[in-house]
Amino acid sequence: MPRTYSYSADFDSETEELFKEAVFLGEGHNGIVYGLPDNKAIKIFQEAKCCKEEGEILKKVSKSKYFPKVYNLGKFYIVRDMVYGRRLDHYIKKKGFNYEISEEIYNLIEEFKKLKFTKLDARCRDIYITTDNKIMVIDPKQCYKRKVNYPRHLMKGLEKVGVLESFLEDLRLIDKKTAREWERRYNQYLQNREIQE
Repeated sequence: MPRTYSYSADFDSETEELFKEAVFLGEGHNGIVYGLPDNKAIKIFQEAKCCKEEGEILKKVSKSKYFPKVYNLGKFYIVRDMVYGRRLDHYIKKKGFNYEISEEIYNLIEEFKKLKFTKLDARCRDIYITTDNKIMVIDPKQCYKRKVNYPRHLMKGLEKVGVLESFLEDLRLIDKKTAREWERRYNQYLQNREIQE
């Protein structure tokens, strides 16, 4: 749902030319996204700080298959690859859940470790299943700032769409030790939350 913020960004001439054919895609907490020609997308941010942080993360992870490639970075905007597909939670609701998705999620978190992220987590709405059934992260946030040592938000999202137990069953086949650890931490998180309420 649009939040009706006003956005402003000084585009370079190439981006300005592309933006003439922009198509509105959506609006999030930090910015607004448009589709551009040549399979590109532009995210325009409200704050330069958020733009800089996300841009720096995307530059650091530029060799990873799990993140869109960046073409241009302005003070208030990022031009990057368009990601075609569905949000993970929407995909699961529409098409169901399977072992391959569990494996892709596990591999994604392993990639986060290789990239030396301190935040080994992502929300379902920031993960897309692409049209060729791969996983892409569209909105990396605080990956090198926050410390989260298991995918808590992701597990919470999987629980919300009713597939957390299926995911954990698959994970036990993929990596029993990790499955035990994540389940233990998640249960601990739920208990702490109950105590606080």
